[in-house]
Amino acid sequence: MTKRKVSKVVLAYSGGLDTSCIVPWLIDNYKCEVITFTADLGQEEELAGLPEKAKVSGAIKSYVEDLRQEFLTDFVFPTMKAGAIYERQYLLGTSFARPLISKRMVEIAELEGADAIAHGATGKGNDQVRFELGVMALNPRLKVIAPWREWDIRSREDALEYATAHGVPVTATGKSKYSRDRNIWHLSHEGHILENPWMEPEEEMFLLTVAPEKSPDKPRYLEIDFKSGVPVRVDGVSHGPVELVTLLNQIGGENGVGRVDIVENRLVGIKSRGVYETPGGEILYTALRALETLCLDGMTMHYKDVVAEQYAEMVYNGKWFTPLRTALDAFVDSLMQNVTGTVRLKLYKGMCSVVGRKSPYSLYREDYATFGEDDVYNQSDAEGFIHLFGLPLKVKALLDIEGLGKSGLEQPDYTTFKRD
Repeated sequence: MTKRKVSKVVLAYSGGLDTSCIVPWLIDNYKCEVITFTADLGQEEELAGLPEKAKVSGAIKSYVEDLRQEFLTDFVFPTMKAGAIYERQYLLGTSFARPLISKRMVEIAELEGADAIAHGATGKGNDQVRFELGVMALNPRLKVIAPWREWDIRSREDALEYATAHGVPVTATGKSKYSRDRNIWHLSHEGHILENPWMEPEEEMFLLTVAPEKSPDKPRYLEIDFKSGVPVRVDGVSHGPVELVTLLNQIGGENGVGRVDIVENRLVGIKSRGVYETPGGEILYTALRALETLCLDGMTMHYKDVVAEQYAEMVYNGKWFTPLRTALDAFVDSLMQNVTGTVRLKLYKGMCSVVGRKSPYSLYREDYATFGEDDVYNQSDAEGFIHLFGLPLKVKALLDIEGLGKSGLEQPDYTTFKRD
């Protein structure tokens, strides 16, 4: 297949072996200039020296930018407010990081006059879709280059040989047995023994959370304040988004909170097993759900659950930059205006339990809910309501009793009908 000619490419660059090899590969195969972009999303990797390494590999320029706050405020918190959880357990830590990276890469491409974007995602996973849908939505004129779908490198040994041949600096570090993705919201683990869904994860694999049985024997209580669905304080102390999530990751991790082991359905059609650590995320989701039970009426809360499932699938499938997602955000923001208050939680041995909640906008009325004597609820009113609520069931039962229900009706013989 003839390659479309490009002159300048912006590459999503981690500084690892694969993306380091991609720099000279792009130059050799596309005869183009390469600019690297590295997003600091809280992956806790050493980012110092990456521009120098990129330039030694052949890049003409390198960007390294701290996007942690934008990541939390514009991607994580809106998803959390929507209540989005993919397949009941996954808090979407990798999924919503990719559209942010795509967004900034497109901006840099436009700034630098580049005509292509490149990424190191494989042809077997979800990330290739998330990256490329972001580019298509924001600037479809940019070509997307995915080397893993083109090159002949198939193993770490192949990559090391290629790096050596092209003068790419490779740090001699021990490679993890697991494929990991980390940011300020979560840490994912895939591969190695996890490819067998029967195998229990090794305890040494976990990096953010202690084993629940080894966590403190004394419960840890904490209070989280929300304003319109956004967390703003922990134990009465105000924090910015980055500081707040970092603190909750620490507290949750120390108490063994936030581990999930899931077999999920990838967008590309295969199942994969992943183990996720999201200590701060589990705390925040648990607290916000509890506050919603006070502040949202039943019909609204139940419909919001329907929206949450749709929202989660869109985020997982890379459809962040869509009119529907934008519209759903407006819907959620409208609902969450009065979701303001405080939730008290108890963390103990891997469990995160709600033990108190309060809000100035609470719809809960103790005088209505009490089992004691009250003057606001006439219990005899329930009789008429039940008669009306159950009327369809009553009519159906009477038909059955009188022999006119399903079992008693004579069915027509459809074989006698002929097509005109």
